[in-house]
Amino acid sequence: MNLLLDEIARATARLADAGVASPRADAEELAAAVHSVPRGELHTVPDSAFDARFWEYVARREAGEPLQHITGRAFFRYLELKVGPGVFVPRPETEVMVGWALEKLRDMDVQDPLVVDLGTGSAAIPLSIAQEMPRARVHAVEKDPTAFVHATRNVEELDERGRVRLHLDDFGTALPELNGTVDMVISNPPYIPMSEWEYVPRDVRDHDPDAALWGGGDDGLNAIRVVEQTARRLLRPGGYVAVEHSDLQGNAVYWIFAEENGWRDVRNRRDLTNRDRFVTARLGTD
Repeated sequence: MNLLLDEIARATARLADAGVASPRADAEELAAAVHSVPRGELHTVPDSAFDARFWEYVARREAGEPLQHITGRAFFRYLELKVGPGVFVPRPETEVMVGWALEKLRDMDVQDPLVVDLGTGSAAIPLSIAQEMPRARVHAVEKDPTAFVHATRNVEELDERGRVRLHLDDFGTALPELNGTVDMVISNPPYIPMSEWEYVPRDVRDHDPDAALWGGGDDGLNAIRVVEQTARRLLRPGGYVAVEHSDLQGNAVYWIFAEENGWRDVRNRRDLTNRDRFVTARLGTD
C-alpha cells in the first residue's frame, strides 16, 4: 500500500467526523497541495517523500478553516486563482453566471465588447471572461484593499493579454468615464441579510470577509440595489446586466430591475442545482 493514500483515508475519516461536507475530496486537495502534485497523481508519491505537514493542514480544515485558505488556491472555470484570508473564495454557482455572460457576449454584434465587473474580489469573473473571450475589454472594481491585493496578484499572473484593468474604488461611483458605453455589467455582490447569520456555514461566516457577505438592509439587497443603479448608469442602450443572488431572493431581485427604471427582458436564471441564482436584464433602447 502507498503511505500517502493510507494517510488520506485516515484524514477522510477525521474530516467526516468534523462535519466537512466533502471529506475525501478535501483530504486529497490538502495532500496534493502539500506534495505539489495533481490530485490524480497522489499515488505516485513515494513513502519516503511523505510530508508530515499534511496533518497540520488536516487539523486546520478540521477546525473549520476553508480548504482554499489552507492550500492558497481556488479553481474557477479554467483558472487556478490565488486566494487567502481577506478575499471571498469564488464558488461554482458563479461559474454558471459567467457562462451565461460569455454566451451573451458572443451573440453581440460588437467587435471588442466592454465589460465591467462590480465587486471583483479575487478577479475570478474578469479573468475568466478575458481568458475565454480574448476580444473582451474588462474593467474590474473592488473597494476592499486586502481583496484588491489578491485581485492584483491574480491579474498579474493570469492576464497574459492585458485585457483586465483593476480599479480600487466603490462600485456605486466607479468609472464615470464609461457612462453609457458598457456592453455588459456583471456582479456577485454581497447579498446575505444579517438575520441569516446563524444559518451561514461556519467556514464562510468566520473566514470570508464581511464586506463580501452581508448585503445591507433588512433583506440583504442594498448592495444589489446599488449594482442596479450603477449598471443603469454604465450600460449603453441594449446592454446587459447579470447579478448573482441567493436561491431565496430571486423574486425580490427580479423586481429591483423594474421596467419603470428602463429594464427589459428581466429573467431569473438557475444554477446547476436548478435553484434561482442570478438575474439578467437588458437596458431598454427607448
